[in-house]
Amino acid sequence: MHRILVIGSPGAGKSTLARRLSERLDLPLIHLDREYFGPGWTMPPRPEWRERVRALAAQPAWVMDGNYASTFDIRVPRATAIVWLDLPRWRCALSVLWRVARNYGRVRPDLGPACAEKLDLSFMRWIWTYPDKMRPKTARMLERLRPDQRVFVLRSRSEIPNLYAHFTLAKEAA
Repeated sequence: MHRILVIGSPGAGKSTLARRLSERLDLPLIHLDREYFGPGWTMPPRPEWRERVRALAAQPAWVMDGNYASTFDIRVPRATAIVWLDLPRWRCALSVLWRVARNYGRVRPDLGPACAEKLDLSFMRWIWTYPDKMRPKTARMLERLRPDQRVFVLRSRSEIPNLYAHFTLAKEAA
């Protein structure tokens, strides 16, 4: 069974890529932001969140998007493939600004209930510092994967069609 984990900076395109992979491969889709955020951007206690992620990751097949590095220890061992969207910070920041402009005040389908799109300066700072803070941690995590786990590091959105082709061929061969 396929269990594909899509990770990367906010604004990299994780939710869109995960949705498209889910549709192409006919796999259940799990948006971790939708699972994490409650009404009005409320957050669950850490033990409750980890238990929720444990239950989601235990499912036999999925495409799951979201970083939440504090749950890598739960999700990564279950993944058969990991797609890391390692895009430049400027691209991610511009994508988020564009997303906010398009969706301001509305709830996106990949977010929790009553989590209206907004511009958040601390979130923008997180995107800008993401490569410095998270890239090394993510790279170390990927170095420790099992031989049966596939890793795809995409540094540009132009690489996405090749990723689709890989998974489509793998599905047809199965």
